[in-house]
Amino acid sequence: MKKTLALTAAAALMLGLTACGASEDSNTGSPAAQAETSSAPAVEKAPSLDGTWKQTNSESEDSYQEATIEGDTITVNWISNNGDTKSLYWVGTFEAPATTAKTTITSQGDTEQMSTAMMASSSETKDFTYEDEELSYELTALGTTTTVRMEKQD
Repeated sequence: MKKTLALTAAAALMLGLTACGASEDSNTGSPAAQAETSSAPAVEKAPSLDGTWKQTNSESEDSYQEATIEGDTITVNWISNNGDTKSLYWVGTFEAPATTAKTTITSQGDTEQMSTAMMASSSETKDFTYEDEELSYELTALGTTTTVRMEKQD
């Protein structure tokens, strides 16, 4: 055991000393090492959800839901009268997705703020699904459940 540990430490020390001895002007490595670096898969960038999202499946042009996302906060309002009237439906925090693949985002509701709004959800959490640049969630009002689909506006 001690012998293995000593050999591992010696190998690490040799590797470290070899790396420290390389100059910045030296060749970037063997052709095989260069090919390995250039063929590495591109890192997928997490989507930015920040901005205004508008419901795309409303049956009315002047009445729909709109979400505003800033950082880790999402606020969803009922919009009516061509935007002249806004009523709070949801406000909460969430952890942004780390991938562009389909993902479910669970928002922790600000129940204190929503408790004073007549049209707000009474849930403590709400699941939002992000897929193919669309944000969707289930909404239940007056015993009817529908899926709201939203598209980013800006």
